[in-house]
Amino acid sequence: MSDLRLNLPFVGIPTFQRSPIVSDLSRLDADLAILGVPNDEGAPWYPGARMAPRAIREQSVRYAGYGRMQARSGYFDIEEDRRYLEYETANERIVDCGDVDIIYSNPEQTFKNITHSTAQILEAGAVPIVLGGEHSVTYGVVRAYEEPICVVHFDAHLDYRPFIHGAQYGNGSPMLKIGKLPNVEKIVQIGSRGMRAAQDDLAESRANGNDVFTMKGFRKAGVEHVLTTLPKGRKVYVSVDIDVLDMPLVPGCASAEADGMSYEELRQTIFAIVREHELVGFDVVEINPMLDVASNVTSQLGAQLAIETMARAVENPGYLRRKGRLS
Repeated sequence: MSDLRLNLPFVGIPTFQRSPIVSDLSRLDADLAILGVPNDEGAPWYPGARMAPRAIREQSVRYAGYGRMQARSGYFDIEEDRRYLEYETANERIVDCGDVDIIYSNPEQTFKNITHSTAQILEAGAVPIVLGGEHSVTYGVVRAYEEPICVVHFDAHLDYRPFIHGAQYGNGSPMLKIGKLPNVEKIVQIGSRGMRAAQDDLAESRANGNDVFTMKGFRKAGVEHVLTTLPKGRKVYVSVDIDVLDMPLVPGCASAEADGMSYEELRQTIFAIVREHELVGFDVVEINPMLDVASNVTSQLGAQLAIETMARAVENPGYLRRKGRLS
């Protein structure tokens, strides 16, 4: 009998894409670090995004390969007829760091934990790949960065809601908070639409120097114009609220809106950004497994997006030079 396990997707512990677990971040040695942030206390509508990191990991094992596929590292892109993430998977450069400790009813401590875990990943020289959670968690992540960065924000909503009654940790306000961080030079917002947009939020975002592309504006301007809004050579953090995608694509999302991006539009825009700018962090948020259909397609989409983003980010020349793999 062969010693090679078949390892079907429903067998074993579902770490992200079967990556090794690193629970002690002080000993982290990796290039890409998966970090779950299962927090949804900032959701004013349906709860359930707290279950997303677990669900995304479970769906991600479908991309890990099994049987004869395990003989090859990385994954095969049939459209491009090439493999991605071969080096990273063969050398265990992608690791799963588990979840941030969530202190329910104490958002201040939860966010301190988010920032501390992210800072440890950055100190180790790895790129945080964050699985939310609702969108408020992005502030806790971006707060850990000290170097100048730009934030590219894919979302149906501006997330510039004011802090009414002191509600600073809601999922409608993270970009307002992030824009006040001293190291965030610029925010580019892509995909906004829908009848719930606030005129004052749009005015404030633009007054703070952000570039805002509504869904129709994005399609009119094109990806190349979006790229011109990012300063040359600046490192980027990409935050994806899954509701940037069109409503039928994301049944497991409490804030979905009609007439959003196709998956191809989203992925190709991210690919173009990380080709020109080194990716220093990524998150996908607002996936709600408690609302999803039985096949968990929204969680699967989140897993695929994270994998494909990592695959293109590790080919950026700045990233390769920093890793000593390009002279």
